[in-house]
Amino acid sequence: MAKRISLHEFQAGLARRLADARDTRASALLAVQVGQRNWLIDLTEAGEILAVPPLATVPLAEPWFRGLASVRGNLFGVVDFASFHGDAPIPPVGHARLLLIGVRHGLNCAILVSRALGLRSIDDFEVASSATDPERPWVGDVLHDSLGTPWTRLKVAELLNHPRFLDAAQS
Repeated sequence: MAKRISLHEFQAGLARRLADARDTRASALLAVQVGQRNWLIDLTEAGEILAVPPLATVPLAEPWFRGLASVRGNLFGVVDFASFHGDAPIPPVGHARLLLIGVRHGLNCAILVSRALGLRSIDDFEVASSATDPERPWVGDVLHDSLGTPWTRLKVAELLNHPRFLDAAQS
């Protein structure tokens, strides 16, 4: 027979579990590879990761703007994050994934990444250097893991608000 609890006990337990989940989520990072560079994204900023659906090209757009993807009936603008940084474009096949990053900010935006590498804890990294590039404010601190591999923090809000990112029209 199921144990009965009062509504107050249920609400207190639920609030406790939600607070624990928020704490865990705040210290978790999503690791992705973009070309040859490793990036870390706060899990609170990261959205859904999915296989790359067919992309509809957009004429007169920058080469790094790969087109539009339909995700459950909603259109998302897709940016090839490697190409955006001047690296070789990512082929949208194999391990490539779409990372929906704009949903939390009210933007239907996705970045194309070479592969998703899973979740990491912030405690697994040490800060190697702080980034302060006014031309690329979305590039955060460089961290090293226990093997000395460099990882760059992505500042999603700064990326989504940068004029270059917002203007995909070909110059």
